[in-house]
Amino acid sequence: MKYGKGHTIYFLGIGGIGMSALARYFHQKNAEIWGYDRVRSKLTDQLEKEGMHLHFEDDLNEIPKKIDLVIYTPAIPKNLEEFKYFSSQKVQMMKRAEVLGALTENFYTIAIAGTHGKTTITSMIAHILHTAGKNITAFIGGIANNFGSNLVADPDSEFMIVEADEFDKSFLQLKPEIAVITSTDADHLDIYKNHETLIHTFEKFIHNIEPEGLLILKNGIKLKKGNNYITYGFPSDSNAFADQISIENGSFFFNLHLENEITKVKMQVPGRHNIENALAAAAVASKLGIKSNIIALALSTYKGVWRRFDIKINTPSFVYIDDYAHHPAELHACISTAKELFPDKKITGVFQPHLFTRTRDLMDEFSQSLGFLDELILLDIYPARELPIPGISSQALLEKIILKNKFLVPKQQLIAFIDKCKPQVLITLGAGDIDQLVEPIQHHFELC
Repeated sequence: MKYGKGHTIYFLGIGGIGMSALARYFHQKNAEIWGYDRVRSKLTDQLEKEGMHLHFEDDLNEIPKKIDLVIYTPAIPKNLEEFKYFSSQKVQMMKRAEVLGALTENFYTIAIAGTHGKTTITSMIAHILHTAGKNITAFIGGIANNFGSNLVADPDSEFMIVEADEFDKSFLQLKPEIAVITSTDADHLDIYKNHETLIHTFEKFIHNIEPEGLLILKNGIKLKKGNNYITYGFPSDSNAFADQISIENGSFFFNLHLENEITKVKMQVPGRHNIENALAAAAVASKLGIKSNIIALALSTYKGVWRRFDIKINTPSFVYIDDYAHHPAELHACISTAKELFPDKKITGVFQPHLFTRTRDLMDEFSQSLGFLDELILLDIYPARELPIPGISSQALLEKIILKNKFLVPKQQLIAFIDKCKPQVLITLGAGDIDQLVEPIQHHFELC
């Protein structure tokens, strides 16, 4: 795609993490960037500081006269006036996934797919390759702390690293040389209708891998995968596996078994799920010729992703962690990590469910994962693009959770209610607008 200087690109939904990375990419190519989003955020504020033109009202008067390309997210409602206007014009319109697919065509592409773990593994691979001196472009589904951005873009890139998103079947736009699949748990059933269809779509993604390419698959995932694949995971029959796991002063240590070598690794980011993520990233790096000692060095300096087990306060009397977890498996991984790191402390979780459909489809799984907490504060469901579904509510979820200390609390009363609970370890969890509560909570408890 040769859009750059002299072109104007308009983004519908520019504040999304994937959309903003594309906006930054084309902005670095000297294209003029305009865009709409429903709400302001720290990210949109940053895009404006970088020189992009944003507005937050569905207003045709805010649209510039000359536009060469409109990029939109499928989460944009089709009754949006701006979307209807562009649909009636002759301007070229492309989904975010179509643009990403077009951008990867001329690069050696590494695509990370799966219902969770994508963002961490993408950022890990980017950091390892960067540490090894490789020139890369990476589109990351979160703000990678090592780069301070969701985009890494070297003009002389050898490799392009992207998240292969299963939402709206977006990942079928990609034809990678290396593909990672982390998980195929049920999710986005509003798109797929059932888990079986989701599995079949992952298998279609596997067929998109270049003929001489490689699939790197988490051990235990059952897919029709062809012949050219390797596995990663904790089982010792994996091609990349870990053992001798220990925790010292909050850091995780383990032995990395890869290519008949054993390498001692220290990681700052906690959690056994992050060790699994590191195994996937290490397997990718190894296939690109990066030595085990460089991989271990990079993993030791990897700083994680914003809102992924993001420790905001850590004192002997109080710990505050923020996490993006919004799927039952992610919740279980986050809560398990907190219990492993703080085994003698009460774990209080504040969870904002994301989407009525996801809450409906995974109600039992959510109740099991959240029941693993010592104490739960539940917020109302964040609807995002959806209308309410009769009978599906946070109250209905609360009633299913087997837990003595569980409460449904309005957002505006949250901080005062947390005070009453006197938590020892507090975790905010969710993918909606709960992130807007993180700074107020952190500020409040830092002053206490």
